[in-house]
Amino acid sequence: MFAVFRMLAALAAILVMSASATADEVQVAVAANFTAPMRVIAARFQKDTGHTAKLSFGATGKFYAQIHNGAPFEVFLAADSNTPAKLDAEKATVPGTRFTYAKGTLVLWSRNDRLVDPKGEVLKAGGNVTHMAIANPKTAPYGAAAIQTLTKLGLLDKWKDKFVQGENISQTYQFVATGNAQLGFVALSQVFRDGKVTGGSAWIVPPKYHDPILQDAVLLAKGKDNPAAKALLAYLKGDRARAIIRSFGYSF
Repeated sequence: MFAVFRMLAALAAILVMSASATADEVQVAVAANFTAPMRVIAARFQKDTGHTAKLSFGATGKFYAQIHNGAPFEVFLAADSNTPAKLDAEKATVPGTRFTYAKGTLVLWSRNDRLVDPKGEVLKAGGNVTHMAIANPKTAPYGAAAIQTLTKLGLLDKWKDKFVQGENISQTYQFVATGNAQLGFVALSQVFRDGKVTGGSAWIVPPKYHDPILQDAVLLAKGKDNPAAKALLAYLKGDRARAIIRSFGYSF
């Protein structure tokens, strides 16, 4: 009997050592708008595969520069499709690995639950709003979408002197959440969970007002030999990850 127990214990130890030996770590650059869902996905990914995803969050444009300057990222989850495509063309990626992992949604949001109406008429009225937060349109796709929206509505000149510009969409959200700006254009994923806006008031911007926010992922050249990097990209295409992505207001 004791011999059986010893054999089972030895087998368990071998299995643990085997799992540990095959578990790897991947360095991931993640667009700031995807912070909340990616944290959930990374935890599930580690639980399901044993691999660890080390996450860095920021503006897509800044990540592009960092990748060219030798940053150790192996997987890039951008806030657009153009930046990964440029990296493809510049041979900074593994060919054939780029795909759209989510389609983002822009929202005009305020922590004041009475300020923003469901049709966005506050943009025309203005009210007593003195500051509007937007992300840097040169480096953050959601900021570019905000400018496109105001331009299409013919309201850019009305609001441009009231802009408070965030370095990325996370900082932009913080401006509004702390009341430093009464309202701002942020990513729906920052204020949405399980089918509803979690607080404040919001206008979900119809996609006709801006270019589609197609968010692409790609395997970078530094990750070409890392099993964890390849496993993460495969995991993002799976049903578990996609359910999480949808729960934060993204589509495909």
